[in-house]
Amino acid sequence: MYQKLFSICILLASFSTLSFGQTEPNPSETLPPMVGGDTDVHGCKPSAGYTFSVLKNDCIRTFEQPIQLNEVKSKNSYTSFAAVIFSDDKKQVEIFMPSVTGSVVLSKKLKTKFPTWQKGNIILTKRSKYYLKQANRVIFVGK
Repeated sequence: MYQKLFSICILLASFSTLSFGQTEPNPSETLPPMVGGDTDVHGCKPSAGYTFSVLKNDCIRTFEQPIQLNEVKSKNSYTSFAAVIFSDDKKQVEIFMPSVTGSVVLSKKLKTKFPTWQKGNIILTKRSKYYLKQANRVIFVGK
C-alpha cells in the first residue's frame, strides 16, 4: 500500500514540475514588428526611407538629395531615379541607383575635357547635365 501511495506521489510531483518548466511567451516574440522599428547594420531605418551613405558617413534619404538623375528609356511601366552625392572636395561621388544594392563610390578622373568620375564600367560625366553611363550606355540623365 505504501508503495502504491509513494508511486502516486512521485507521479503527481512529476506532473507538477512539468508545468513549472513552461514560461509565458515573450511579448516581443508574439507581436508583429513595429513599423519604423527596424534598423540596418549602420543604424539606419529602411522603412522610413533611410539608407547609409559612405561619403556622408550618415543615414540619408536618397529622394531628398539635391542631385537626382532620371532614368533614360525605362523598360518598366515606371521610371526610376539615381541619387548623386559628392564628397566635400568633389574627388569622389556616391551613386545610389535601383540596380545596385547600397551605393557605388566613383573617383574623379584627372585630365578629362569634362568633369568625370568612374568606377569600373560606371561613369558619371558633367557637361550641361549629368550623364551616368554603365557599360558605355547612358542610363540616367539630370541637372
